[in-house]
Amino acid sequence: MAGGKIRKEKGKPQQQHTPYQGGISFHKSKGQHILKNPLLVDSIVQKSGIKSTDVILEIGPGTGNLTKKLLEAGKMVIAVEIDPRMVLELQRRFQGTPYSSRLKVMQGDVLKTELPYFDICVANIPYQISSPLTFKLLNHQPAFRCAIIMFQREFAMRLVAQPGDKLYCRLTVNTQLLARVSHLLKVGKNNFRPPPKVDSSVVRIEPRKPRIEVKQKEWDGFLRICFNRKNKTLGSIFRQKNVISLLEKNYKTVQSLKLSQEGLTEQNDMKMDFSGFGNSTEDQGMGMDNGLDEDDEMEIEGGDGDAEEVQSEFKDKVMGVLKEGDFEEKRSSKLSLQEFLYLLSLFNKAGIHFS
Repeated sequence: MAGGKIRKEKGKPQQQHTPYQGGISFHKSKGQHILKNPLLVDSIVQKSGIKSTDVILEIGPGTGNLTKKLLEAGKMVIAVEIDPRMVLELQRRFQGTPYSSRLKVMQGDVLKTELPYFDICVANIPYQISSPLTFKLLNHQPAFRCAIIMFQREFAMRLVAQPGDKLYCRLTVNTQLLARVSHLLKVGKNNFRPPPKVDSSVVRIEPRKPRIEVKQKEWDGFLRICFNRKNKTLGSIFRQKNVISLLEKNYKTVQSLKLSQEGLTEQNDMKMDFSGFGNSTEDQGMGMDNGLDEDDEMEIEGGDGDAEEVQSEFKDKVMGVLKEGDFEEKRSSKLSLQEFLYLLSLFNKAGIHFS
């Protein structure tokens, strides 16, 4: 109505996007926070230790502020970007420059992209993909020299935590199993456009060479139990009925498989036909566990008191491992990587497995 006031419609506020000087809007929901401080960009590149012969992987290049400095320092930059608008911006920015032939832009989700060979990774990543991306990189082959990555500060401090630190957790141990991790610098939220809600940190990740070899499922199952209550003693954690039941089930399965394999070997040596051998041997293997025959095992399963007695014997076996390594009164929150590896080896030596 002419001459009148325009009434604002009430309702849900529209999602705000912060405009870029070139006209691109940044989406906070997608983790798009672009580095705007040139001194910080220079510092990150300097601390990366890039060689002139390096192929550099950049994840989430955005509008190319960091990309330009990486192109100046290395041989080639492979930039993985999910947002097609940013891909076009990158191509426009470097088109017709000496850098264009040394920049390869891959559009797609980095978590679903097969990464090519690279020497070093330098990235300011969307924080919601921090954990899966870290382990995707650490499992990449051939191994790269190092990764310099901007993380949300709390996540970064979990990666670099030491035994006894408040943030020391399963993520810490799993990461440090595969790599050496160090903190490089803290980055305030005002160094980004738009600013995130929290501060950030830049971390250096160097894959271990050679790698520490563990069975991944076994290791993961072991750490899940240890960090279930990280500030409780390992003795109290491994005395829990559900933990003992799980480990005893695994123990019987492993013993059953061993007996089945031994039986197969014997039958092969005798050149006998053992078709249909699997089920009967598996039953026999389960029944012969702990030196009991099949009738004894069935009797145990039928009586609660006897079953508890068998579980009590297995609990003694588990506690015996903890006492052997002097771990019964120790806490996961204060154990080093080497101590976790040693304890797992003691359990496995005793025939106790976690997967």
